[in-house]
Amino acid sequence: MNTLFDVMQLLKKYGIFIYTGERAVDLELMEEEVRELYEMKMIEAETFQKALLLIRHEKT
Repeated sequence: MNTLFDVMQLLKKYGIFIYTGERAVDLELMEEEVRELYEMKMIEAETFQKALLLIRHEKT
């Protein structure tokens, strides 16, 4: 996982599509969804960490 697109593909794999038209809101929702996937043990810790890092990098 190297780009935000990869994070979007990960979410898509679980049937999660996020597009509100506002980038900041999209990033917040992506972070929440990734966190929920991790809490439900659907993704590994390494994947979770990489996804959060990419999302947070895009926020800046």
